[in-house]
Amino acid sequence: MTSTFRVRKRRFFLTSDSNAPDPGADLGLLSPAWAGTPVALETADVAVLQAILDAEVALAAAQARSGLVPEAAAAVVRRVAADVVIDIEQAARRSRSVGNPIIPILSDLRAAVASADPGSAGFVHLGATSQDILDTALMLVAQRSIRILSIDLDTAVSTLAGLANRHRATVMAGRTLTQHSVPTTFGLKVAGWLVGVVDATRALTVIADALPAQLGGAAGTLASFGELAPGRELAIVDAFAAELGLRAPTLPWHTHRAPITRLGDALAGVCDALGKIAADISLLSRTEIAELHEASGGGSSAMPQKQNPVLSVLMQAAARKSPGLAAELHRSALAVDERPDGAWHVEWQTLRELLRVAGGAASLAAELLPGLRVDRERMRANLLSTGPLIVGERIMLVAGPVLGMDRVKQLVVQAADDSQSLQESLHSELAGWSDERLTELLDPLNYLGASEDLIDRALRHTEGTP
Repeated sequence: MTSTFRVRKRRFFLTSDSNAPDPGADLGLLSPAWAGTPVALETADVAVLQAILDAEVALAAAQARSGLVPEAAAAVVRRVAADVVIDIEQAARRSRSVGNPIIPILSDLRAAVASADPGSAGFVHLGATSQDILDTALMLVAQRSIRILSIDLDTAVSTLAGLANRHRATVMAGRTLTQHSVPTTFGLKVAGWLVGVVDATRALTVIADALPAQLGGAAGTLASFGELAPGRELAIVDAFAAELGLRAPTLPWHTHRAPITRLGDALAGVCDALGKIAADISLLSRTEIAELHEASGGGSSAMPQKQNPVLSVLMQAAARKSPGLAAELHRSALAVDERPDGAWHVEWQTLRELLRVAGGAASLAAELLPGLRVDRERMRANLLSTGPLIVGERIMLVAGPVLGMDRVKQLVVQAADDSQSLQESLHSELAGWSDERLTELLDPLNYLGASEDLIDRALRHTEGTP
């Protein structure tokens, strides 16, 4: 992100680089799933501060449109906000005594505007309350973050669509409750991943397109605007949202937090969809399975022979963390009165972390999936390791009406327990059946169901066609 204002930074004591980050900043040292990603930049303190300043500028501009603020004063606010010097660390410290970061930032902004044009300072933040600006700023941060992570989700979707189509005939063992069940194809497995990501992406897009601005004044009545500009209260709200590219809210939502919980749920849904992919890849890359491999695995500090599926591991970590964050947002939705007493404060960092883990997971997926290596031969070998037992269900369906279900089940169980040749047992029991018919019955390639049609349906779903 390109910042349009200067932020004073203390020199980091481990480097001589004067542009190094503040030692108190959270740069993701313990959060490798999102460290260094574009969403990390879009959710950094600098980005939040930029969004706060953008909201203040938009408020002045909206009020100028409605005749409440002189156009010249709004222009001064915009010009000063573009180059104001804000010490983020000090603003954070000062916020402890007032409960939120808007008040110290606003103080600095007003002082800067007063220095440029004393007559314009009184038009900064006119009629608004701190929650109006911070809620709006966080909606901007979310909107900008989602634009970034959506690019990675699009990469994941296009890659998955290609994999599903390319591997529609790559047969592998289906596994249920950790055990071989019936044959499937890798293409169908990927189609499942694909639909999950597509649906989660669409849900997030709907939410992102409806993110609302917040403007209600001290207690959500717009009384301050009614006093200053009678009859123009709602016009100011609409103009404020339009300035920022956010939706105009139906009502102020200071203690009605559905915009936050819906956003949190959509972000958690993205993590769920990507986490499912990561869980499957990490499992299928186990040494004894070895059906999938990341393009370049991560090394081990102690075991140089290992190539760990690091990207999958980090994607899973993000997916495991996101439900708790979304739940925290729901707990914070129990906000009382017309302005909340603490519940609101919990949301700020929680929402930011959820944006970060979702963005990190999307970035990891965009890196992992294009380079995913598929070992077709290993998939087939693992499939065949179960022998004809892999089509035990089919044998029950086809031979059951002839021999009786109980007898067929007995033969299958005996073959599993005693390593007895199931084909030989069936040959003796089904005397009138030719070898060719039995071979066809036991061939896993002949028991793939509607996998091809299901893949086609998933691809049409991705394209938005029935």
